[in-house]
Amino acid sequence: MPVERIEGVHLGTTPEEVEEEVERGLLLTKLDRAVGWARTQSMWPATFGLACCAIEMMSAGAGKYDLSRWGMELFRASPRQADLMIVAGRVSQKMAPVLRRIYDQMPEPRWVISMGVCASAGGMFTNYAVVQGVDTIVPVDVYVPGCPPKPEMLMFGILKLQEKVRTQGTFR
Repeated sequence: MPVERIEGVHLGTTPEEVEEEVERGLLLTKLDRAVGWARTQSMWPATFGLACCAIEMMSAGAGKYDLSRWGMELFRASPRQADLMIVAGRVSQKMAPVLRRIYDQMPEPRWVISMGVCASAGGMFTNYAVVQGVDTIVPVDVYVPGCPPKPEMLMFGILKLQEKVRTQGTFR
C-alpha cells in the first residue's frame, strides 16, 4: 500500500525521536486506501464451476499456482461467506436462476469474474439452452478470456480485479 508523507508533520522534537517513531512503524494513509488494500488481501471466492473451466480454476488454487499468495486460498461453499463469484464455464437456462440466487445471497461488496468464453459470451453453444453471457444475469467486473483459460489467465484476472477494488472509492 502506498504511504503518503505529510510535509511539515514532525512526531518528535529531535531527529532521534523522529527516527525512533519511524522505526516503531507509524504509517499514515487515507482510510479509503487502507480499506481497499484490506479488501484485496482478503477476498473469499465462491466456486461456481460449471464445465471444463472449473478444472483450470481448481488448478489455480492448487500448489503449483497457489492463489493464497493474494489472500484467496479460502474457496467458500457458502455464498454468505464469499464476496467474489468466479463463474467458470457455460451457464444453462436452468442454472441461471440458481446463479442469481447465489449472487443475491452474497454480502456486499461483492464481485464477479466471468471465466472462459462460454461464461462470457456463450462460447460455441449458440442455442436456446445456454445463456449467451453471464452478464445478462449478474453484473460482471472482470472477464477472463480463453477456452479454457489457463490458471495464469485467471490469476491475471484476479490481479486486475484487486487493482479495481483497491482504486475504487469506498466512502464516497
